[in-house]
Amino acid sequence: MKKWLSVLLGGAIGLGAICMAMPVSAGANGGFKDVKADHWAQKAIESAASKGYFKGYSDGTFKPNATLTRAEFAATLARLSKMNAAESTEQVFADLSGHWSEAEVNRAVVMGFIDPKDYPKGFQPNTPITRFEIAKWMTSGLAAVDADYQQALEDTKTTVIPVREYFTPGIPESKAPYVAVAMGTKLLSGYPNGTFGLNSHATRAEASTILLRYESVSDKKADDFLGLKELRQVGTERTNMETISPFTTGYNSFNDVVNKTYTFRNKSGSLKLHNYIVIDTENFKEIKSIYAPMFIDGSDYVERLDKKGIYRAYIQITIYPKSKKFGIGHYMNGVIDGIVSGSRVSNKNIVGKYGYLTLPNTNSEQFFHDNLDENDGVTLWVERFLDYNKIGDQLTTDDYSFVSIKIKK
Repeated sequence: MKKWLSVLLGGAIGLGAICMAMPVSAGANGGFKDVKADHWAQKAIESAASKGYFKGYSDGTFKPNATLTRAEFAATLARLSKMNAAESTEQVFADLSGHWSEAEVNRAVVMGFIDPKDYPKGFQPNTPITRFEIAKWMTSGLAAVDADYQQALEDTKTTVIPVREYFTPGIPESKAPYVAVAMGTKLLSGYPNGTFGLNSHATRAEASTILLRYESVSDKKADDFLGLKELRQVGTERTNMETISPFTTGYNSFNDVVNKTYTFRNKSGSLKLHNYIVIDTENFKEIKSIYAPMFIDGSDYVERLDKKGIYRAYIQITIYPKSKKFGIGHYMNGVIDGIVSGSRVSNKNIVGKYGYLTLPNTNSEQFFHDNLDENDGVTLWVERFLDYNKIGDQLTTDDYSFVSIKIKK
């Protein structure tokens, strides 16, 4: 895809210039007065400026915290691309008539970045752009020129997305794939508080880092990104197991058992399995998986458990209590199939940050009573260790559907 991405040697297209401000070159020694060495995006800003993506202002500042508008970002994408797109003479948005960005926005539409159906009331060019819009525009642009990125958008419609919004209030299927592909390719990442910030407004500093990432991503295939491969496998197979670990389900599949009833042997209740996430914890200095921040960090290191051949599984289930005063003991004693047998996710700080439920440490009867949903179930995550040398987990649901975990041959 390099053929359609310009490094813009010459002809600066700084967002300051786009919005008709008075951009000038960077300040003395190539820096900006308001971008100090300790600024989180200092290197990205200076790199983006040196490549002509941005210019500073006449007072020697960059204004890293200034927000971007839809028109500014659309124009940047249109000029970044070398895709051979015919100039559109059709008036796509009536409210762009005579606007400085009209030609660039129309070209961004032709190149697949922007879908006019998303803006039925007009483009509203001066509206600050959101992070979700950036995610959708960029991933749509990738998909327009590479069928595998288009397939990635299809594969991730129902995947687990490692951000707080996935759990509360939830990310609709119409938005999920764009967020997933943007995160899977590292075009965008979550904030330190665990959120993605779908409706947050992007700043010039953020745009500097995003554009540099896009420059790199556009030269690669969708399959080059481990995180995106995990997200795609979870979206299609309800697990990332074969992407991140030496384990496999062989001829079976988690799809064979997902959302099917498994009744506890003590008849105290039942459960349904939804997702089975594996994290490579063999080396705690380099924990692998895009899902790792959602469940684990360096504080979870346990010398006797974290060693060669040990992985951790995080399993999403819904428990349907039947017995009165149902508690954690009913689950622990009622589940004999290893795939859905687990303990609470121990890192309470991470659990709180992302906002999902896990098994309680105390007052379990009250926990299950208080968290029943409208279907009389409690959806939560449990943790389980997978040992390369002792694997043999399996699950057989009430209708005799079956899946097992084994080592890849």
